[in-house]
Amino acid sequence: MDQAGMSGIFRLAQVTDVHLGPLPRMTREFINLKRAAGMINWYRSRRHVHVQATADAIVQDAWAQGADHVAVTGDLCNIGLPAEYIAALKWLETVGAPDKVSVIPGNHDIYSSLGRDPGVDRWAAYMASCAAGQALAVQLAVQGETFPLVRVFEAQGFRVALIGLNSAMETPPLIAAGQVGAGQADRLQRILRETREAGMVRLVMIHHPPLPGQAKADRGLRDAERLRDILVAEGADLVIHGHNHAVMFAGVDGVNGYVPVIGAPSASAAVSHKGEPLARSHIFEVTATGGRPRIRLISRGIAGAGGGIATLDDRMVSPL
Repeated sequence: MDQAGMSGIFRLAQVTDVHLGPLPRMTREFINLKRAAGMINWYRSRRHVHVQATADAIVQDAWAQGADHVAVTGDLCNIGLPAEYIAALKWLETVGAPDKVSVIPGNHDIYSSLGRDPGVDRWAAYMASCAAGQALAVQLAVQGETFPLVRVFEAQGFRVALIGLNSAMETPPLIAAGQVGAGQADRLQRILRETREAGMVRLVMIHHPPLPGQAKADRGLRDAERLRDILVAEGADLVIHGHNHAVMFAGVDGVNGYVPVIGAPSASAAVSHKGEPLARSHIFEVTATGGRPRIRLISRGIAGAGGGIATLDDRMVSPL
């Protein structure tokens, strides 16, 4: 269990879809149609958009704003080559230690066949549940399962459970869909129930937008209806996601009130592309002084080309 700030506020910073470059050389054993299409897309457009120095500045700003923890909600890679996972791990080590940073995979991280290469398992320390999370009985329901990951934080007067889902899976070329799967969904439902009964603030992170209709079928979460039903039945205090490279606000009415579902744009977008926002982070300030917690969103990012990092939005996202 990690100790958050002693001010009675827990600050979670979200960065997502950093798409770290440049692309490494693709060796023969990893060449296939999907990676070829992804490489073409990278060199035609995305390599001009996603800049690691921009992501680094966004992360540094999040820490400067007093973040207690950073959640990276997927798509560190581009076409799933072994050298990309190694580079992403080196980048994560610059973001912070594993007890200060949590990671879940995106569709570009579980991209195509890797043979015996460990892929995202290189990031295991950043995807592991903490001791308190592992102590939850439901977390041990299936031996060897990493997800949902659960990390518990102690703030002044309340506890926070950060629950991470893996929605990434291998797909055919030009398909970026995701799926939680029945086993992980069942574990999530029990984790949400147990943490609710324990009186914890529950923050859920997933790469794909989790509700039906939030993305086109070839990019969406295939079992979004099941995930929505779990959120309705068990509730949560916040769900965050990436994937669409856009600021998104949605929600559902859960068993103990409204569940805000909020998407963030890429944290590395240095130039505008197809109307996507420039790089930003979302910083969520959680307070809980009786009753349901209150959550404030402070969006920090680049307002315009060549500009510095500033506050772009500041709003309450939980019911009063």
